[in-house]
Amino acid sequence: MSNSKAGVAVTRWWWIRHAPVRSDGGNIYGQKDIECDCSDTEVFEAVAKILPRNAVWYASSLKRTHQTAEAIWATGFPKPATMAREAAFAEQNLGQWQGMNRKAFLASLPLGSHWFAEIDQPAPGGESFMDLYNRTCDAIARITAAEAGRDVIAVAHGGTIRAAVGLALGGQPDKGLAFDVDNCSVTRLDHFADNGRSVWRLPMVNQQPWMADAAHAAMHQPAGPEVVQTKLA
Repeated sequence: MSNSKAGVAVTRWWWIRHAPVRSDGGNIYGQKDIECDCSDTEVFEAVAKILPRNAVWYASSLKRTHQTAEAIWATGFPKPATMAREAAFAEQNLGQWQGMNRKAFLASLPLGSHWFAEIDQPAPGGESFMDLYNRTCDAIARITAAEAGRDVIAVAHGGTIRAAVGLALGGQPDKGLAFDVDNCSVTRLDHFADNGRSVWRLPMVNQQPWMADAAHAAMHQPAGPEVVQTKLA
C-alpha cells in the first residue's frame, strides 16, 4: 500500500532496536555477532500493535536483529515473505574496544559524552561513528528510492538508529547521538519527496509501548555512555 498523495511520495521508516543482550559479560560488543534475549513476550506484543502490516522489512547482518524480528512475528504479526539483510545497517565496528568492560570504558569519558568517542575518531582497528553514519545514510537513500511511498520496517542497532535520526535532523550526526534509543524501542522517520525536493519529519523517537508496566524495566540497557552523577555534598 502506497503512502503517496498528490504526487508526494511519503516513505515511512519504522526503526526497531534489537532486544537486550545478556551474554556480553558487561563488555562492549559492537559488531560481535552476539545473541539477544527475546523472552519478554509482552514487550514484542506491544511493539507489534503499533507496526504497519503491509511494510517491507529490512534487518542488519547481525543475528540479534533477526531474532528480534522473529520475536515480533511470533506474536501473530504477519510474517513477511522476505526480510532483506542490509550489512550497512550493522552496528559500528568498535575494533579493539570490543571485549573491554563497558562500565569502566564509559566512566573514562568526559562528562556529557554521547558515544564511545568523538564522531570522527575511529576505534582502533575499527570504524568511527562517521563511518557508520555515512554507510547508513547511503543505504537509507538507496532503499527510500527503491521503496518510495511505502512503509519500511528496519530492525537495527542503537548506533544505526542514531545515525538515521541525525540524517533526519538535516544531516547532523552529532545531534542524533544525543537521543536515547532503548532496546526494542520504535523510532519513526518520515521522508517526503516531490519534484526533486525532499524533507524528513520525526513523528516519534524511542517509543516504548510497553512502558506502562514497570515489570519490563529490564529492557533498558545502555546504548552508549550513560553517566550517573552523584549528588554533591
